[in-house]
Amino acid sequence: MKDVLVVKFGGSSIASTDLRKWVEAIEKSKRRLVVVPGGGPFAKLVRQYQTRIGYDDDAAHRMAILGMEQFGHALASLGTRLRPAATLDAIAAAHGEGLIPVWMPAKLVIRADEIEHTWSTTSDSLAAWLAGQFQGASLCLIKQIDLPAGSTIEAVSAAGVVDTGFASLLHPATRVFVAGPSDLAVAGRRLAEGAVPGREVTHEKQNGFVEAAQ
Repeated sequence: MKDVLVVKFGGSSIASTDLRKWVEAIEKSKRRLVVVPGGGPFAKLVRQYQTRIGYDDDAAHRMAILGMEQFGHALASLGTRLRPAATLDAIAAAHGEGLIPVWMPAKLVIRADEIEHTWSTTSDSLAAWLAGQFQGASLCLIKQIDLPAGSTIEAVSAAGVVDTGFASLLHPATRVFVAGPSDLAVAGRRLAEGAVPGREVTHEKQNGFVEAAQ
């Protein structure tokens, strides 16, 4: 599959009043989309109870992935074109029907040897990994922050906007965009035109988010 746009909903967006507006915006897209849900409060509970109960990082990783799926089912229920999809074949089938697949990551991620089962690999990294499964794909991360122009992958990782494992799972050919609150007003129109909302985050090492935010 070519010309796929992977759209990652940050877990914190589940508490945002803009969540439904973002769903409405992506459903206007004319290109093939794949929605990746964040872990949100479901993954936070996994982390919270890990310190209480003492289960290991492998168990926590698997539980957090299931937390992503919980948010994914919630997202799918908010749209008219959204359908849960667990495999690449299911994603392709949804595209063939003109639908937007919402990725349920457990089946693919658990058996992917290159993905570490630690807290350094969060849903942002999994979205980057998924984008790498499609030739020429782009990745749009919906965040609750507006990035300055000229941000880089290295800088946003250092600033904690994405996790530390993000760069290692990102394919060099994947273009990355970060869409914040200020992008919502035009997101539907841009997606309908085949464009990507947000600011592109470059792979080059240059002044980026850390420097621009100071």
